Amino acid sequence: MSVEEKVEPEHTAVRVALWRALHVQVDPPPHVIEDEVGLRLVAPGDGWRGRPDMDPDGTSLYRAGIVARARFVEDLVAEEAARGVGQYVVLGAGLDTFVQRRPEAAARLRVFEVDRPGPQEWKRRRLAELGYGVPDGLRLVPVDFEAESWWERLVAAGFDPGAPAVVASAGVSMYLTREANAATLRLLSSLAPGSTLVMTFQPPLELIDAPERPARRAAEDGARSSGTPFISFFAPREITAMALEAGFERARHVSAAMLNERYFAGRTDGLRTSSGEELLVAVT
Repeated sequence: MSVEEKVEPEHTAVRVALWRALHVQVDPPPHVIEDEVGLRLVAPGDGWRGRPDMDPDGTSLYRAGIVARARFVEDLVAEEAARGVGQYVVLGAGLDTFVQRRPEAAARLRVFEVDRPGPQEWKRRRLAELGYGVPDGLRLVPVDFEAESWWERLVAAGFDPGAPAVVASAGVSMYLTREANAATLRLLSSLAPGSTLVMTFQPPLELIDAPERPARRAAEDGARSSGTPFISFFAPREITAMALEAGFERARHVSAAMLNERYFAGRTDGLRTSSGEELLVAVT
């Protein structure tokens, strides 16, 4: 770990963890996921719900998007585990809490959380302090993405490239160049047959529902000012074509409308996810 590496979670990972907890605390049931483990990891203090980025109304689209994508991934992992897939890789894992919240499902899997060394050291310490620890089936894989191959570190941590896996990459693609996204797709297309990649992507502004465009512009401005600008946007046909060109056997687009129908239909509070982030599912 370099001397510059901060031993703390990324701001975006903290925000995601708090939004997941906020869903439980302010949205009426049924809850798409119930996750307050991340809140306990972060331990932000009693005033956390007063943060500007925790406004229940102003952040509802983002909050719904976060819980919908997490539930979709975990539903997919459960389906694949039921048919014998035994490996689950979370790229840019942040404060993911699948293993802590769903220990029975996790027990059937070898779970690999890939992230930067500093945040992972912090998370390992907090898991120990809260009594969760790191069970045998969970491998925390620290990677300096700028200096080493995450794939090599993953294999060194016990990942079996010859066995099928589910790989999840949420909230990452927009920070990478088109070339880097294409290279990642090519690498993951070499996974064993029967493997599945699920990744989020952001459509370009003109494909987002018009009322949501100001929020997207504000999010882009915030990301740029914090030094982590959004770089890549993809139309659904474009990202599915990229996956097929990279070598995947099948690729499909899971739209926000599909997520809303699956997880938010019939709600009386109007909670729904945004068209500003959608999903690619690609199979080897």
